Amino acid sequence: MKFFSGLRDKLREGLRRSQEYLGGSLDTVLADERPIDDALWEELEELLIAADLGAPLAVDFVNRGREEVVFGTVTRAGQLRPLFRRFLADALAPVDRPLVLDARPSVVLMLGVNGSGKTTTCAKLAAALKRDGRHVILAAADTFRAAAIEQLEAWGQRVDVEVVRQAAGSDPAAVVFDALKAATARGADVLIVDTAGRLHTKSNLMDELAKLRRVIERQVPGAPHESLMVLDAPTGQNGFAQARTFNEAIGLTGVVLTKLDGTAKGGIAVRIVRELRLPVKLVGVGEKIDDLQPFDAAAFVDALVPEP
Repeated sequence: MKFFSGLRDKLREGLRRSQEYLGGSLDTVLADERPIDDALWEELEELLIAADLGAPLAVDFVNRGREEVVFGTVTRAGQLRPLFRRFLADALAPVDRPLVLDARPSVVLMLGVNGSGKTTTCAKLAAALKRDGRHVILAAADTFRAAAIEQLEAWGQRVDVEVVRQAAGSDPAAVVFDALKAATARGADVLIVDTAGRLHTKSNLMDELAKLRRVIERQVPGAPHESLMVLDAPTGQNGFAQARTFNEAIGLTGVVLTKLDGTAKGGIAVRIVRELRLPVKLVGVGEKIDDLQPFDAAAFVDALVPEP
């Protein structure tokens, strides 16, 4: 996709709070003149856990650092910072994957709990694809919340994208069925489906989403081509639990991290990739329509832990 704004600048600004927290704390813990001792390793591990990188990653990096000290490749505390940057880049690189929207129509199933920014993300993605010259249709399949239908319709008018909808309380599967027929008949390139977002502890929501997936599979073989979980980055640990639940129940192709500009714990992106083995495909770094950006591992590391 042709995202016209500068990705690195957007990420750097969007991750400013995370960078100030993690980068600033690393400056203190890894001061060049500080001795490399047990106290340093303990502080470093605590810092990485507090930044929502997760205990397994924190332990792995501390062990990696200890090995480099034993081998003599690290002799000063300050050398651990570039080592950490390479460690993060290596952790993210295997799942640095773009959206796969080669089919016509390509179907994107957008999932997530209420408040995660899911409906807004649907509209922002539609706008980005439209700028890329794609014919996009939106499906308002979150019929349990009337405001969601109205919100998506308002966004559709704003970005000039058609919205297929029914009345509030309608069967979401019927909305998706109609939207798939419309997308096929009108030669649309991409259909983006906004789904219901009740709390992740509600098992009936997962049943409903599984039903939607079956309807899509029957109508368009091979679809949905992307099943994306929209996660509110500031939710931290709770967001991680949500992603695990949705992945186990529905099967995800990736994650969209929203509101990265509103948290000091952007490290959750690394934890999702490492522990759930899911790629972060898109990131939201602001409120503007063009603030949804494709995830780029190298740019993310540069924004989260810039070179001193």
